[in-house]
Amino acid sequence: MSDVQNEKQAQPTLTEERHASWLELFFDLIVVAGTAQLAHVLHGEPSLADFGLFTVMYVAFWTIWMCFTVYGNVAGDRARTWTMLIGMLGMAVLAASVAGVHEGEHLQVFAVTYVVLRTVANRAWRGRREVLMDWPVAQFTAGVTPWIVSIWVDGQARYWLWAAGLAIDLWATLSMSARRFQENLDARRDLAKQRAGRRSRRDDGRFDFHVTHLDPAHLGERLGLFTIIVLGESVAQLVAVGSGAGWDHTLRALALAGFLLLVSIWQLSLVHGYGGVPNLREAAVEPRLVLLLHCVTNGALTALAAGLGASMEHRHGELPDNIRWVLSASFATYVVIATVAAMASRHLAAAPVRWGGLVVHLLPPLALALAIGFFGAALPVVAVAWLLVAAAVWGLLGYVEWLRPRGAQPA
Repeated sequence: MSDVQNEKQAQPTLTEERHASWLELFFDLIVVAGTAQLAHVLHGEPSLADFGLFTVMYVAFWTIWMCFTVYGNVAGDRARTWTMLIGMLGMAVLAASVAGVHEGEHLQVFAVTYVVLRTVANRAWRGRREVLMDWPVAQFTAGVTPWIVSIWVDGQARYWLWAAGLAIDLWATLSMSARRFQENLDARRDLAKQRAGRRSRRDDGRFDFHVTHLDPAHLGERLGLFTIIVLGESVAQLVAVGSGAGWDHTLRALALAGFLLLVSIWQLSLVHGYGGVPNLREAAVEPRLVLLLHCVTNGALTALAAGLGASMEHRHGELPDNIRWVLSASFATYVVIATVAAMASRHLAAAPVRWGGLVVHLLPPLALALAIGFFGAALPVVAVAWLLVAAAVWGLLGYVEWLRPRGAQPA
C-alpha cells in the first residue's frame, strides 16, 4: 500500500451526491473502540472528577477524529490512504490508553499520541494551499502546546493543561473569521507585490492560499455515522449486561425502556436532525457550530450509554446518586441541544418562534430530566428509565407538532 493519491476513483459530479468512501468508513470503526473505552470511565460510581476527566478525554478523542474527518471531506478521493490509516492507528492507541486512567497509567501515552496525531493531521494540509475556516483547529495548532507541556507534568496539573489546550481550540473555532483572514491575506499579497523587487523567487508563492469549505452533505453523513456508532455502544451496553444476568421482569422492563429511549433519540438525531444533532436542519447554523453541537450531543449520548449500562447493573437495589445524575445530566444536555437546534431551524425557515409550542413541547423533557436528578433519589431504577423514555417521546412528539414543516409527512 502506498501513500499515493487515489486517482482511479472518479470525482463526484455536481449532480451526484457524494457519500463516505470505504476508507472513511473503515476509519470510522475506531469510534466503536473509542466510545466503548470512554464509557468505562463513568462505570462504577463516578465522581465529579471522573466526569471531568471523561469530558476532557472525550473532547480530545473527538477532536482528533474531526481533524481527520474534515481532511477527508475536503480532499475527497485524493485523501492519502496512509495519512488516514496512521490516524486510525493513533486513535486506537488513544482508546487503549483510556483503560488505566483511574490508576494513573497510560496518561503520558495519551498525551504523546494526541500531540503526534494533531501534528500528522496538520501536515496533511501542507502542499494543498488551502485554509479551512469551517474548522480552523485542523490547521491551528496553538492548542497543542499545553499538551506538549503536560508530557512532563504529573498529577492534577496534567488534566488542567489538557483542558487549557482544548479551550484554546474552542477559542480558535469561535473567533477565527474567514472574511478577516481573506482580507489579511489579500493585504499581505498586495504588500508582497509592492516589494517584489526585494523578494526572492522562493517567496513567490508564500501567500498563494485560498479559503476552502466543507461539503455539507458529506459532512452530515459522516457526523451521522458517528452518532449511529455511539447509539450502537448504548445497545452493546444493554446486551452485555442482559446476557450475563437472569431475565427477570425488572431486567425485561429496563431493557425495553432502554431500547425505546434509543429509538426516540435515533428519530430525533438522525431522522429529524442533521449530522446527528437533534431537530437541526442543514445550513441552519455555520458548519463550525454544527461541529460543536455534534461534539456536545455525542458526548452526552456516550455518557447516557454508560449510565444505562450501570443502571441495569443496579436494577435490584438503589440507583447510586452519581449514576442517576449521569443519566439526568446527559439527557438534559441532549434536550438543551435539541431545543437550540429547533429554534435555529425555525429561524432558517423564516418561521416565527412559537413560544407557546416551545414551552409545551420542548421544555417539559428538560424539566423532567432535571427533576430526576434533583428529586429522584427514592425512585426505583425502572421508574427512572421509563421517565426518561417519556421525556424522549414527548420531545419526539414536539417535533411532529411544533417543528415539522406544514404539509410535510412524518417520517
